[in-house]
Amino acid sequence: MNIIEERNDVPSKKKILYTVNPTLKQYLLKYDREIKLPVVYADMLRFNLSTPLLDKNNQDTLWQTVYYDESEMKELYPGLKYIYALLHTSGRMEVMDHLSVSRIDYCTFGNSKPFRVRIINRLNDNYDHFYVKIADASRVYGLELEHILSPNRINYLTDDHTLIEEHIPGLPGDVFLNSYLNDSSFNQTRISKEFVKFNERCFVRLLGDMRSYNFVVDITPDIEGNQYRIRAIDFDQQSYESRLKLYLPHYFKENNNIVFMGMEHMNEKSMLQYQQEERSLISHRVKLAHYRLKEIFNVMSHDIIAPEEKVIALREELAKYHKMPKFKKMTTMGMLVKEHLHACLFLK
Repeated sequence: MNIIEERNDVPSKKKILYTVNPTLKQYLLKYDREIKLPVVYADMLRFNLSTPLLDKNNQDTLWQTVYYDESEMKELYPGLKYIYALLHTSGRMEVMDHLSVSRIDYCTFGNSKPFRVRIINRLNDNYDHFYVKIADASRVYGLELEHILSPNRINYLTDDHTLIEEHIPGLPGDVFLNSYLNDSSFNQTRISKEFVKFNERCFVRLLGDMRSYNFVVDITPDIEGNQYRIRAIDFDQQSYESRLKLYLPHYFKENNNIVFMGMEHMNEKSMLQYQQEERSLISHRVKLAHYRLKEIFNVMSHDIIAPEEKVIALREELAKYHKMPKFKKMTTMGMLVKEHLHACLFLK
């Protein structure tokens, strides 16, 4: 496999895809993630026409709306409806009769080259989405760690080389940071607090490349203003990068607006408090999901999900950061994630 040499202080522009190995597949089968699907990624590629998808301002979204022959649609669309039912009703189609496939979009610039399927409720025109992607082991580990360690539950399914993901709702991070951040209706201190906690969640489990367009902001009205939660939507860079700062969202220039706002509204003492709060919550989740987390790390620790030179560079930084030479003996990203998590949370 040829690997292009890249600068080690910026996220990888093109990530290597790693297949789901048999051991990981067994883990996914145990937890009802791996299932035989009626439609796989290769089936989605049989479209015969595509047109650029424009947003409400007539700007190119970089997605293409794709179209299929009628014979293909008769085979494809019922299968996609069933996949949606698997995600939301354990496959019970009797409550899905009023749903139909409204549109399918294709994105060629993402690592996983995703298809986005739009499902519409014919009774009230309400719609939802899910994604069909190339299964990448790094992304699967990222989704699983998000499900276990974050405050968010994640619905996803795999079938060998196919990955199905539910849509994660929220305002796109880049839109929020560029257009809504200074709106008087938003509590800037609460937003800043949530970004500190999000920054901590990414760092502790080594989720990289959380630039503004790779997360969304979920806004929930509360009795006194709004509450905010920042949610990752891209898990390709789970423990893939070689530099420790690439796992800290506050280092990315795309996030500068919220970083500078946080510096105005919080002092160092408050930031340390929120960091410790988040680590305490993660520690609690680790204890609750102890056996499942142990199983996924047993698989991940023996899997190759990053080039060797990236593992070597990151383990040197982690050894220096934690002042723990034992990091230098670790040979996979999975080992580094497990030990880093334990070191951050002071777990044995």
